[in-house]
Amino acid sequence: MPVLPTKLPNTGTTIFTVMSALAAEHGAVNLGQGFPEFSADPALLQAVTDAMAAGHNQYPPMTGVPALRQAVVAKLNDLYGSAYDADRDITITAGGTQGIITALHACVGAGDEVIIIEPAYDSYDPAIRLAGAVPIGVPMTLDYRIDWDAVRAAITPRTRALIINTPHNPSGRVATSGDLLELERIAEQHDLFVVSDEVYEHMVFDGAPHESVARYPALRERSFLVSSFGKTFHVTGWKVGFVAAPAALSAAFRRLHQYTVFTVHTPTQHAIAAYLANPAPWQGLSDFYQAKRDRFRAALAATPLKLLPCEGTYFQTVDYRAVSDLPDLDFAKWLTTEIGVAAIPLSVFYQRPQERGHVRFCFAKREETLALATQRLQKGLRG
Repeated sequence: MPVLPTKLPNTGTTIFTVMSALAAEHGAVNLGQGFPEFSADPALLQAVTDAMAAGHNQYPPMTGVPALRQAVVAKLNDLYGSAYDADRDITITAGGTQGIITALHACVGAGDEVIIIEPAYDSYDPAIRLAGAVPIGVPMTLDYRIDWDAVRAAITPRTRALIINTPHNPSGRVATSGDLLELERIAEQHDLFVVSDEVYEHMVFDGAPHESVARYPALRERSFLVSSFGKTFHVTGWKVGFVAAPAALSAAFRRLHQYTVFTVHTPTQHAIAAYLANPAPWQGLSDFYQAKRDRFRAALAATPLKLLPCEGTYFQTVDYRAVSDLPDLDFAKWLTTEIGVAAIPLSVFYQRPQERGHVRFCFAKREETLALATQRLQKGLRG
């Protein structure tokens, strides 16, 4: 047999797969992998059945069903004061991950450098490498804020793009208007493209706004905005999202999109388009998850774990150093096998693992699941 080539020689199984398998093996409550445990709105599920019954079962347009692209534009333009065009600027994607990787392939090439803010979601690094480019990790500050001085110091003549993620996975932090203005200045000064991962855009807490690149005209003109219906509507397995970008960027994106996935599941697109006619589900999402966050944090407060800020997403990061001096991967495995609760170690979200004694829990779970997890943590960590 010939040797199989690989563009990702140092990439193994994701931590999410590893920890989920360990949780299943030991009967642990899985608060590691970030997916909602509860079902979608029955009205949305029925809308898919209705779309199939109506005959929407063949290829849709490559860029996405027109009604869905129009619904996306209406929402973005109303929320952020943008002026996206449904025909030119919106492409429906096979989830946020496909949107990110295709956007990167559209704007970077061999030898280019792409800045990622660490800890960073684990798909960014391989996506950059698959495009032939070089990921440059810039760590956040100790309290998980973007270190803009460090970002500026990391820019070289080869820097071509920067990935930003807000609300941020895994830290739960949310970018401020000051962050977006600084990003705008840097991107303009160094002529950079921006890939903005905003899949948690409707999970921002305590009355704070979501600061999208769509709010900032100069930034919008050089950005690929990526979002996910799966995250918003509790249907991550559907793998449907979108990318919004100005016409020139969208044209480059679509040239690649047509030869990778070509298009996305037709009846699901029609169903989401119809469902978006009622804004209440996504408008109520922040309150829904904030209530879960508050109950989860209140229960964790009865443990020795130190709660770090959670301003958005459905992730809660904790400092466990009052419990153990184990490295975070070892602690996460111990927590799974001995306490019966699975978490994700934050060191895996860095190019060069940084041991800070932090793990991440997902609270997008049913109340009984969270109650069982916190009971185990309260009992097991108190000894």
